[in-house]
Amino acid sequence: MKRIFAFAVLTLLLASCAQKIPYTEQVKQDFDLSPENMTKVQFYTSSNIILEKSQSSGNQGTGSSGELVVSSSKTQDRIIIPTNTRGVFEKIGPNNEVVVRFEVGSGRVVKFATRATQTSGKFYLVADWKNNGGTMEYGGETYTIASGGSSAFLQVRLKKLQKTKRKDRVVKGMKV
Repeated sequence: MKRIFAFAVLTLLLASCAQKIPYTEQVKQDFDLSPENMTKVQFYTSSNIILEKSQSSGNQGTGSSGELVVSSSKTQDRIIIPTNTRGVFEKIGPNNEVVVRFEVGSGRVVKFATRATQTSGKFYLVADWKNNGGTMEYGGETYTIASGGSSAFLQVRLKKLQKTKRKDRVVKGMKV
C-alpha cells in the first residue's frame, strides 16, 4: 500500500501601517468627505501653532521721598497648539475653510483653507498675514501668530490595509 503524505497550511496575513498625510482637496474627493463624514475624521497639526497676546501699561510720578518713579507692567497670554495635536471637525466656513476644534470653549476654533498661491492643495492655517506674521481671532480675542505658524497645515492619518490569504501544501513524495 502506498502512502501519500500532504501537509497543508493556511496563512492569513494582515498588514497595516498608518502614516500622516496632508489633508487636501484630493483626499477630500477620494474619500467622499462630506461635512457629515468629516466629523469621523481625526485631524492633526503639521507644526506648532503659537498664539500670543500681550498688554502693557505704565505710569510716571514721584515717590514719597521725592524720587521719580516709572512703573510699568506687562501681561502675556500664549496659547500653544503643538505639532500633531488632535483636532475634530467643527464645520465648513463661509469661504470653504475647514474649521477645526482643538479644545472646548466658545470660539476656540482654528480655520484652515487652501491657498491660491500654493499648488499642493494643502489646507493651511488661515489668518490675516502680514510681512512678519499674522493675526487671528481665537476664543473671542485677537492673537498674533508666532513665526512658523504660516506653514502649519492640517494632516490626517492614512491607514493602508493589505489582506493576503495564502494556502500552502507541502508534498512529501512517494515510496515504491
